[in-house]
Amino acid sequence: MFVVTAGCSGGTTGGVGNQGGGETPKISLSGAEFTVGSKEFTEQLILGQIAIQALEARGATVKDKTGLPSTRAARKALESDEIDMYWEYTGTGWITHLGHTKPIPDAQKQYEAVAKEDLEKNGIEWLSPAPANNSFAIAVRSEAVGILGTKSLSSLGVLSEVRPDNVTLCAASEFLNREDGLPGLEKAYDFKIPDDNITKMEEAQIYEAVDEGEECNYGEVFVTDGRVRALDLTLLKDDKDFFPVYNPSLTVSKKVMDEYPELADVFAPITEKLNDETLRDLNAAVDVDGKSEKAVAHQFLRENGFL
Repeated sequence: MFVVTAGCSGGTTGGVGNQGGGETPKISLSGAEFTVGSKEFTEQLILGQIAIQALEARGATVKDKTGLPSTRAARKALESDEIDMYWEYTGTGWITHLGHTKPIPDAQKQYEAVAKEDLEKNGIEWLSPAPANNSFAIAVRSEAVGILGTKSLSSLGVLSEVRPDNVTLCAASEFLNREDGLPGLEKAYDFKIPDDNITKMEEAQIYEAVDEGEECNYGEVFVTDGRVRALDLTLLKDDKDFFPVYNPSLTVSKKVMDEYPELADVFAPITEKLNDETLRDLNAAVDVDGKSEKAVAHQFLRENGFL
């Protein structure tokens, strides 16, 4: 379990990572100025703080514009030079930003394709991807799995036909409108959830709502969210492999990368440490244990030798 101390100094407190074995590039960014953005959910806020603190540790001045209200807002801010960088997910880049309808199942090929096309078309560079895959998933409270009879998305489709009143879904606005969200999911699995069975709510509220089972039996969640494990939620198997691979990658304006190519070397070893288990623990430290995103990011960087 990733443990965050009350303060931001002192010894390592157990946890995730290589316990001081990280390779910290001897790179100075003294005099450089950057603006870092992020989306508004926990993982994005943590990743944004990781970027900010890693840059500041190398002497840069950083403006914090994390917590932008949506994927679209974050991307627009990057395209308009309102921010210089933010963490995006390869599947999101391919489907949402570049407009493709079918994901590439192989993670490396998906990254290479999105990085090549986004650079050529939009002047946006994708730095090396993290091994974590923060995919969308549909969750159900574990004690209801047997009652509802659903362990996969295909079985959810069957339930929607035989007992449609049981298929109640809590989801955030983005998931309800994105092609890699509910519209595409319903097409891939050939079922339709009635509008009256869908409750739109903020991402942060969905996990508790599914656990309680009053507003909804099912909820849209992120695979790497620490609350999935903390609340003992069960993820339905994506047995048709609908959801794309969502490896986090720091996306950076080409103009910024041309001026500071060393950014790739700063973030490569950091990104390499961000696997599924690490992101779950980082997210849980905030959402379950109540720590701040800044403290969690600091602890991660310090434990792995990046500060």
